Amino acid sequence: MIPDGPQTPRLLQNLQFVRDPIAYMEANAELYGDIFSTLAFSFHSQSTLIVSNPEALKQILTNDTKDLTAPSELNEIVVPWLGDYSLLFLEGETHRRQRQLVMPPFHGERMRGYGQAICDITKTVMDQQSFAQPFLARTIMRDVSLQVMMKVVLGFYEGERWEQFKHLMLTLMNNFQHPLMLATGFLPFLQKDLGLWSPWGNFLHMRQQLDDLLYAEINERREKPDPERMDVLSLLMLARDEAGQPMTNKELRDQVITLLFVGHENTSTAIAWSLYWVHKHPEVKEKLLEELDSLGDSPEPMTIARLPYLTAVCNETLRMSSVNMMTSGRLVRSPIELMGYQLQPGTALFGSIYLTHRREDLYPEPKRFKPERFLEREFSPYEFLPFGGGIRSCIGASLALFEMKLALATVLSSYQLALKDSKPEQLQGRGIVLVPARGVNMVVQGKRVRQEKELTATAS
Repeated sequence: MIPDGPQTPRLLQNLQFVRDPIAYMEANAELYGDIFSTLAFSFHSQSTLIVSNPEALKQILTNDTKDLTAPSELNEIVVPWLGDYSLLFLEGETHRRQRQLVMPPFHGERMRGYGQAICDITKTVMDQQSFAQPFLARTIMRDVSLQVMMKVVLGFYEGERWEQFKHLMLTLMNNFQHPLMLATGFLPFLQKDLGLWSPWGNFLHMRQQLDDLLYAEINERREKPDPERMDVLSLLMLARDEAGQPMTNKELRDQVITLLFVGHENTSTAIAWSLYWVHKHPEVKEKLLEELDSLGDSPEPMTIARLPYLTAVCNETLRMSSVNMMTSGRLVRSPIELMGYQLQPGTALFGSIYLTHRREDLYPEPKRFKPERFLEREFSPYEFLPFGGGIRSCIGASLALFEMKLALATVLSSYQLALKDSKPEQLQGRGIVLVPARGVNMVVQGKRVRQEKELTATAS
C-alpha cells in the first residue's frame, strides 16, 4: 500500500505542476501530509512519492546501496541538457569515481583564489547600471554569475569564443525556462526534431554549437597543456582516478556543462532573492551593513565569507526562497520501509526541499524572513538542504554559497539600492527551479561609502 495522493489523470497533474508547482505541492501536502503519491513526472516508475519529513529524507539521502539508486530516467527533464555523464545521473562506482575527480577544485586554497574574481566581476557589472534606471536584479545577477562561472570553470571571460559561449548559454537557459520547452521534459512525445523552426530541433542545434565550442577549447588545451592554469576545466583535465586514468572529452563536457548550467542559474537566482529580502526588511539591511562596515576597507573575501550574520541572511534566503524545488530522484530497487509504508521496487522518491523548508515545527513563523533563526540553532542536513543532501548534494554548493555571500556583500557595501515598488515578489516555477516571478525590480540610487567614513566626514 502506498501513501495517498491526488487521483486526477496523469496528464492533468503534469500540467498542474508545470503551471504552478508551488500550489500543486502545498495543496497536496495540506491534504496528505509529509509523504504523498503523485502521477506527475512518474513515467518510469510504478508510483512516485514526494517526501518532506526530515527523518525520512535522511533515510533516502544516505541510502547509497543497490536498494535505492538515482537513475537518469528519473531526472530525464535535464539529461538532454547536461549529458549522460553528469554527476546528477551517475550511479555506484561510476558516480564515486567522477565525484572524486570533480571535488578538489571546490575546496581549500582553490576557493580562496576565486574570491577576488567574484568581487571584481560583481563591481564591474554593477558599475554599468545607470543611476535611477530600473533594472531586474535576477537579470543582472545572471550576468554576474555567468561571468564568474566562466572565469572559474573555463578560465576566461573575454574574447570571441567567450562571447559566443555566453550567448549560447543564456539562450539555452532562457529556452529551458520557456513553458513549451519545460513541457517537453514532462511530455517526452514532444521531443521531436522537426528542424530549426521546432522548439526541440532548435534546442538540439544550439546544443551542438555549444558543444563544438567546448570541445574546441578542450582539444586546444590537450595540445598545449598549461599546468599553471587554475580554472576548473584545466584542473579536471589534469585529474586522474585511482587507476591513473583521466576523464574523457565527453566526461569533461558533461561535468563542465552541469557546473555552468546549474551553477550560474541557481546562484544568480539566490543572489537576486537575497537583495529582495534585505531591501524588503530595512532592519536586516542595517544590521548586515554594520557587520560589513566593521571589517574596514578592502577586507579579504575569505574574511567576508565567514561573517555570521551575512551567512545567516544567505541561509534564510535559501530557506524562504528555495531555488531548487526537490532533490534528485531515487528509485526503489529492493523492498524498503519508509514512514511505515512498505515500498516495492519501481517506486520513485523525491524529497521536497520547498516543503521541508516551510515546516512550522522546524521553522516557527515559516513565512517570516528571520535570519536570526540560523544564529539561534543549527539545523541538520535533512532539515536545511538548499543544495540537496547525502553523497548527491550539489558538488558546487560551497562555491555557490561563497559567490552568494561575496556578491551580496559587494553590492550592499558599494551601492545604495532600493526596490522599485512595494509589490511582493512571489516564487514561480521556471524549469526545475523557483525564481522571483517579476525578477526583483530595483534601482541604483547612488554609490555608498562605508559608514565610519560618513561619520568622520560629518564630524569634520
